[in-house]
Formats: sequence, structure tokens, C-alpha cells
Amino acid sequence: MKIGELAKQSGLAPSRIRFYEKVGLLKTVKRASNGYRSYPPEAVLVLDLITTAQSAGFSLDELRTLLPSDLSQWQHDSLLETLRSKVQDIEALQERLATSKAKLLEIMSEIESKPEDIDCATNARRVMSQLGLKTPD
Repeated sequence: MKIGELAKQSGLAPSRIRFYEKVGLLKTVKRASNGYRSYPPEAVLVLDLITTAQSAGFSLDELRTLLPSDLSQWQHDSLLETLRSKVQDIEALQERLATSKAKLLEIMSEIESKPEDIDCATNARRVMSQLGLKTPD
């Protein structure tokens, strides 16, 4: 199929498809003598895998190592190991985000409990000292 048909079936712009080809993610492209690209039907699946993996947090470099040049050549154990590693990365990120969120909520609570008789700058110093943060002189 030509790039226009692939774009229609995949929901991606032709420029995005050409980009994935250029960076080595879409490897099943053939060129006709006139220079037109020709894509096999499985290119739709490859593009779907690429976009799904990107939305799950995989980088282009990770995808390059993950996707086989031929979809019938998946390395089962390697694929599972890579997916498990990505899940661990996501879990670590979730922990860091939860810690950051808790800290921000603590700061917000302290700011919201500002005594009526102090100004914002004094309150900022009060909050920073209560949270064990260094205050500017």
C-alpha cells in the first residue's frame, strides 16, 4: 500500500510515518523504481505498536531495540524482560511523584494555615523553617 492509505489506516500523518521509517522503526518499506514507498499490510500493526509503546513511556531508542525487523521474529524472553523493566521504571516514577505530591500538599497546608497577623514573606520563612528548609537571609 502507498503512504496515503497507510496514513488513513493508521491514523498517523504521512510525515510521522516517514519519520518512523527514517529513525529505523518502520523497516518493512520497499521503494518502487519511481521512488514511491510501498508498505506491507503489517505496517499498520507496527505503527500501532510504536504509538502504543510511546504512550506507555518507551523512548524511540528503546523501541528500536524492542521491535524486531520481522514481526515473526519476536524474542519472547527479551520482550518480557523489557516490558518488566518498563513497569519497574513506571513504579519508581510513581513513587517519586507520590513523594513529591505529599511534600507539596504539606507545604500547601502550612501556607494555608498562615496566622492572620503575619505577612506572606514572614509566612514563607515560617513554613520553610517548619519544613526544615533553609531560609534566605
